[in-house]
Amino acid sequence: MLENTQRTEISSLGEFGLIHHLTSDLEMVQSSTLYGVGDDAAVINPGDQKLLISTDLLVEGVHFDLTYSPLKHLGYKAATSNFSDMAAMNVLPTQITVSLALSNRFSVEAIDELYKGIKLACKNYQVDLVGGDTTTSKSGLMISVTVLGLAKEEDIVYRKGAAQGDLICVSGDLGAAYAGLLILEREKSEFIANPQMQPQLEGLDYLLERQLKPEARTDMVNVFKKLGVKPTSMMDISDGLASEIKHLCTQSQLGAQIYEEKIPIDQLTWDTARSFNMDPTMLTLNGGEDYELIFTLAQSDYDKIKDSPEIRIIGFMQEASAGIQLVTKNNVVVPIQAQGWDSFKSQSTE
Repeated sequence: MLENTQRTEISSLGEFGLIHHLTSDLEMVQSSTLYGVGDDAAVINPGDQKLLISTDLLVEGVHFDLTYSPLKHLGYKAATSNFSDMAAMNVLPTQITVSLALSNRFSVEAIDELYKGIKLACKNYQVDLVGGDTTTSKSGLMISVTVLGLAKEEDIVYRKGAAQGDLICVSGDLGAAYAGLLILEREKSEFIANPQMQPQLEGLDYLLERQLKPEARTDMVNVFKKLGVKPTSMMDISDGLASEIKHLCTQSQLGAQIYEEKIPIDQLTWDTARSFNMDPTMLTLNGGEDYELIFTLAQSDYDKIKDSPEIRIIGFMQEASAGIQLVTKNNVVVPIQAQGWDSFKSQSTE
């Protein structure tokens, strides 16, 4: 909900007026930012480091639903989901650009809310917003964020690089974001059926925040340094654990064995899955949007990480011919089928 009821039409400002309105209060905090918003291009000085770039596009009705996604939270998520791409490379994000396509149902005040979230994320992660673009849309809101990061070549971690026998690890707990989505979709359905209903959300803050306002695990960059380890391969968990394990295996031309009992699941996530008659493990394998990290470490690093509360060992890399397997709690070995998020497969084929 917007903080005031005044509505200013975007057309009253125009494209350049809107850009100035949204970015006039930006302060640059990164020494590598030589020039931000205000010219035909931002100017970044990478020095003797490597410059990493990643882009994400979020489309209304595909990636988010404004029925239950507050614009401020959406802005925050649009930024942090991109910061997560840098964390997955073992790199801290330094700059972003933000481009918007807007239909005329959005007011200046609405876009202010979106930018409050983007700016808050930038402040929390010490990232500079250095540019972007705006245009009109006939199909709702679209948000494109490009993130930049700087790192020494020897610090960068790729999806490839794992070796047979490497430990498969994850940060945090998994499945919470999808559990939050299940709750929000349930409440939306009930609201459509009865607009007078009161949402049943008490005690579910953790799951809702993991879905609506996720954090990027950029802290893991410093965790690895403190522990004196460097992952042999890594990526973030945006499309579900099963999908990401498959990517790591494909890139390193290996198989994997995961132990169900080792997958970290918060108790609230577990209880919520059961309330929907779903297997909690399936939430972790196929849910997505957790924005935790999955990474491999050499077995020789075990003693360095065994006591870290941030790192959970869930399996190991094996020869490619053995496949990608899940060892269930009943000690049954089953192949892992990646059924994570795919925006194209989710579309109708009519």
